[in-house]
This record gives sequence, structure tokens and C-alpha cells, in this order.
Amino acid sequence: MTPRIAHIWRHPIKAHGTEEVSEVQLAPGQGLPWDRHWAVAHEASSADGREWVPCANFSRGAKAPALMAIRARLDEETGVLALTHPERPPLRFHPERDQTAFLEWARPLMPAGRAASARILRARARAMTDTPFPSVSLNALSTLEELSSRAGKPLSPLRWRGNIWFDGTRPWEEFEWIGRRLRLGTAELEIRERITRCRATTANPETGRIDIDTLALLENNWGHRDFGVYGVVIKGGRVAVGDRLEVL
Repeated sequence: MTPRIAHIWRHPIKAHGTEEVSEVQLAPGQGLPWDRHWAVAHEASSADGREWVPCANFSRGAKAPALMAIRARLDEETGVLALTHPERPPLRFHPERDQTAFLEWARPLMPAGRAASARILRARARAMTDTPFPSVSLNALSTLEELSSRAGKPLSPLRWRGNIWFDGTRPWEEFEWIGRRLRLGTAELEIRERITRCRATTANPETGRIDIDTLALLENNWGHRDFGVYGVVIKGGRVAVGDRLEVL
């Protein structure tokens, strides 16, 4: 079976909404367009968006699992975002002009005792990925199927906040690609490292409530907490659902 791209997801505001798209145009040394373009700094953070900082500076699903149930839709021409959540009314706003509306909307989703969300920052030079380098995350549906089998129930891809999902490979085969290049559509990526997962993946992306210890599932069955790999765009190009994935 020829490996092919099955899904492409972006997250316009880091940890605050997932959106599926059918194709993207990747650029060398950059992340997925509009992915982690904004991030929500909490009141204890000094981040200002001018440079990359670790995810501990931002409100995120590892500390606020309810955020995992947010869905997003971005109008690229206007920059207006539409957010939905099962426990909140729909919200349409511009992340750089309507911050008060967003902060009020998101406040009930933050747990008591955590630093409150304070402001939305726009990434100036590069996306606010979880890595200190501009990354695109890649995940295998076959690996997810094996993990789901051990869990005893289907696990949604949305738990993992991945960018590009593919099928047609062996479970865990993606770990063999570290240091190698992949061709996806007309783009090429170099695979840098495995993704070590956090507690955000323990939350059900439909409800925003913790329902399974995914970290223990990985640790007990495979001796690590890794799922998926990070790649860096070496050659720009178009990547679309249905495109072949080729290991070079």
C-alpha cells in the first residue's frame, strides 16, 4: 500500500482550536501556514511574541484540558476566527483586535488555581510550535490504530494536535525516519526527532475532559511517551490530502 496523506490540520491559536484543511503550501524553514500563528500568554508569562519561547509561557491543554474541545475556522483574508466549544456559545473575533471578547469567552474553560490567560500574541518571525525550531508534526494512522487497540477503544487523532496524518505505513515505522528526508506532494521535509507527549493527550477532544491516561498507555506498552515525529521543511511545495508520502 502506497503511503498517502490522509489529513492536514492546523491550529491558528496555539492550544485553542483545531481546523482541518485540504491542502497547504509549505515554505523552507517555516511551519504549516497559519499553524500556531497566535498563542495565548498567561498572566505569569513575559512573552511578547518577538521570539520563540517554550510552551510553559502559554495557556495550553496540558494544564487546561477543556481547551482540547475547541474547534476553529479561520478566514485567511480577514484574519477573523470562528471558535466553537460544547460548553460555550460560538465566537467570531479577530485575535489582534478583539482580545477582550476572546478572554471572556475562554475564561470558564480555564481551571481554578492556574495562571489566567492574559493576552493573545502574534508570532512575529515563526510559528509558536512546541519545538525551538520551526516544525511540522507528522503522525501515522497505523500507529494510532495500534495504540487504540491497546487502549480498548478508538482514540481520536485530535488528541495529538498533529499537522499531517498519513496512512499506508507500518505502526511505528515513522520512528525509523529520523535523519531522513520525506517527499510529500512537491515539498520535502527532514525528520528531526520523535514527539514526546504531554498530558494534553489525556483529554477527550469531543468533551475536553480527561478520560484515558495516554502517557501510561505508551509507557506501559512501549517504554516511552513518544507519538509522531517532527519534521523541518527543506524544500517548499504544495501538500494536499491524497498526495503520496515517499521516504528518500
